[in-house]
Amino acid sequence: MPLQIPDPVLGPWAKAFPARAHGLRVSDVTDAGLRLSEFTTPVMTVHADALTHNEKTVFDWAGELGILLAPHGKTTMAPALWQRLLDAGAWGISVATPWQAGVAVEAGVRTVLIANGVTDTGAAGHLGELLAHTDGLRVLCWADSEDTVAILAAAVSDPAHPLDVLVELGGLGGRTGARTIDEGERIADAVSRAPGLRLAGVAGYEGPFGPDRTPASVVAVDAYLQSLVALHERLEYPTGIRPILSAGGSSFPDRAAAVLAPHRATVDVVLRSGAFQIHDDGFYTRMSPFGAVVPTASLRSAMHAWSRVVSHPEPRLALLDAGRRDVPFDIDLPAPQTVAGQVTALNDQHAFLSLDDGAEIAVGEVVRLGLSHPCTAFDKWRVVPVIDDPDAEDPRVIGAVATCF
Repeated sequence: MPLQIPDPVLGPWAKAFPARAHGLRVSDVTDAGLRLSEFTTPVMTVHADALTHNEKTVFDWAGELGILLAPHGKTTMAPALWQRLLDAGAWGISVATPWQAGVAVEAGVRTVLIANGVTDTGAAGHLGELLAHTDGLRVLCWADSEDTVAILAAAVSDPAHPLDVLVELGGLGGRTGARTIDEGERIADAVSRAPGLRLAGVAGYEGPFGPDRTPASVVAVDAYLQSLVALHERLEYPTGIRPILSAGGSSFPDRAAAVLAPHRATVDVVLRSGAFQIHDDGFYTRMSPFGAVVPTASLRSAMHAWSRVVSHPEPRLALLDAGRRDVPFDIDLPAPQTVAGQVTALNDQHAFLSLDDGAEIAVGEVVRLGLSHPCTAFDKWRVVPVIDDPDAEDPRVIGAVATCF
């Protein structure tokens, strides 16, 4: 189903776009003949071929295992990129908040998984209204306490248009989620007693149990995933529901598949990995199993930033014009890819580039930066140009995507 893709008219508000693009709609960029050299810096780009490669790699892998994907839309909040995921066969789109769910529904997504508890009565009531008035819509959310169930039950009471609820199981040292299987059973019972709610499965997030790919982390992640299965096996589901088992960071999709996929004959195994579409040159390069543990091609970073030298005040120090308002920095700092050195710090609008011995760079030169963590990259850009080849001398801009942050 075609989504409603934001198509605003470009203007000075569209960071980095050249003046000759002002007045064009985002959809017009494809045929505008723009080159990256026309854009002001800093600018973040998306690489089209890397997108296609990553999507094919992961969807082919999931298809062979018989598992479903509901990629996390909050990574990009870009309906044009969601459309690619749905076209590739995504079961639905995951989001993190009721507001993001509203964006997805408005765009035309018809299976929306809120990978979080909804404890805002007004937001829960709005979800009920969307379910009642939107043909074919299915909304799922999580509950990790009986208090959460009570809030949902007070706001959504129409059994003809139920809100599907997954019991969220966590664990000691984890993030949200019920801490024991017994508690999870009590939550499920509360959902089953609420007329407007429907018990639909068990979900959780394994990321906090494995900060790296060491054997100890893998063991901890597997143990947590087994607890999801154990809770599921103790629940009674309403007639007509095919239960869902859902896990899903982008770091351990292989472990989620190994533990959950054996149950796919009686459940829908839904993974929510969202970063794979964009990937990165930092955290997910270190963590992703694709090409390392899983026998597929490795994923490729589809995002880069391009930043200009604005000062070279010392022989081994250059200042770039990309800062915290332009590039992600919560896990790793950007990494220069076209000059030898390291970014050592970011200010609001500057990056401190420490040059290696012998490295040369000139004021006005543009540096390509590898980025880490796509989930904190796209929120800094309202429109992102799509390029054909980041290794080209002057990449062609072959499209653009608008975000909805």
